[in-house]
Amino acid sequence: MSHEHDNFLQHTPSVIRQVKSAWGDFIDFIASENVLQVAVGLIIANGFTKVINSFVSDILLPIPALIPGINRNFQEKFVVLKGPHRSYNTLAQAAADGAVVLAYGEFINNVANFLALGMFLYFIARVYALLTKETIIKHTVKCAFCRKYIPEKAKRCSFCTSWLDGREESETSALSGP
Repeated sequence: MSHEHDNFLQHTPSVIRQVKSAWGDFIDFIASENVLQVAVGLIIANGFTKVINSFVSDILLPIPALIPGINRNFQEKFVVLKGPHRSYNTLAQAAADGAVVLAYGEFINNVANFLALGMFLYFIARVYALLTKETIIKHTVKCAFCRKYIPEKAKRCSFCTSWLDGREESETSALSGP
């Protein structure tokens, strides 16, 4: 037993160095600028998602509920495709009974959330462009040589490395004759 204990103690400084090295690498990775930007972006996106979900569920979707024949609770709209009973009051009852349902109300809610979030982010991008005179939305064009999409203001294609300012059409080789 003491031989194993001595062997462990003999390798301990190496293990400690490896752990410290791994910890230092982890701290460098976490503290890097890109990781912090992504983390902050994800936290903000989570907050935006909650606000947009509330906006859609509490403000947008109740408006169509005013139309006669449409119930306010879109998330509970479903059709029973197969099950022991054909009529259920709630989606939870149908699921508990093992019925196969088509939950189209949840789909409508998710599509509305997606569209509202997209419009809100587009609005933020436009406001940012107005305030900073710098656009977030990058327009693209097809490269005339390789047909890949590249930024509109590019001077050279990043895929085929062709010059887009006319240099490719003129003879620029030192080997070409006069």
